Amino acid sequence: MALNPSAPTARSAAAADAAAGTGTDITDWVRVHRPRPDAAVRLVCFPHAGGAASAFFPWAVALDDVEVLAVQYPGRQDRRAEPLVRDLARLAALAAPVLSAALDDGRPYAFFGHSMGAALAFEVARLLEARGGGPSLLAVSGRRAPSLPATIGPVVLGLDDPGLTAHLGDLSGTDPRLLADPEIRQMILPVIRADLHAAETHLLPAGTAVAAPILALTGDDDPWATVTAARAWAAHTTGGFEFRVLPGGHFYLVDNQREVLSLLTERTTAAAAGTRAP
Repeated sequence: MALNPSAPTARSAAAADAAAGTGTDITDWVRVHRPRPDAAVRLVCFPHAGGAASAFFPWAVALDDVEVLAVQYPGRQDRRAEPLVRDLARLAALAAPVLSAALDDGRPYAFFGHSMGAALAFEVARLLEARGGGPSLLAVSGRRAPSLPATIGPVVLGLDDPGLTAHLGDLSGTDPRLLADPEIRQMILPVIRADLHAAETHLLPAGTAVAAPILALTGDDDPWATVTAARAWAAHTTGGFEFRVLPGGHFYLVDNQREVLSLLTERTTAAAAGTRAP
């Protein structure tokens, strides 16, 4: 499968970021909040912009038949001393070889990404498929198709700190108590700005696709990923495509956690078995 010619190779990106102080070990990138070595399938979760692996702790606790692996990006929580990555292709090139090693035990796995995480999961899936591997299913949530340009994003990128804080409050994806604390807010905003830059400047040619089937999810009131923009993911897979719209805004998956997890469990298990769930 052809890769983005402008993207760095996994080896060159890893070498550059290692020199810059970015971790390249599995323990840097992967959090298994609740190990389930007997689970037949695994779900690798990519957080939204400004998010961290801890966002998927509730999923790891709730799921019994699926082992949840959450990706921890540089520059936050226990990786806060590492440089932030402002380019999605570069972030994918660094993450791909580490995740490949983490998933090398023969068990099938699926990817799930929300918002920026969806675009990153797509890029990592492309790289792993080029290496002869890849997920059995790619679930993308709250994200426009990668060949569609940003619309709201460029406006948000230009907001000052009070404006960005207000915007985050409107999205309901950040604990308002954190946004209200000036010291914590000054730690959070640079991370979110870097992630938003990576997410909103990411654009791929039409026809860029993965072999894995795609399950696309979005909220019916999500301004960042409208129904039309999310449905356009259909053009980015040579496998099957399924589209679901759930009630809510950009973080619809919080209020609909039970339904989302039930759907992911069913589809992940079916894809791993090489069948199509009803």
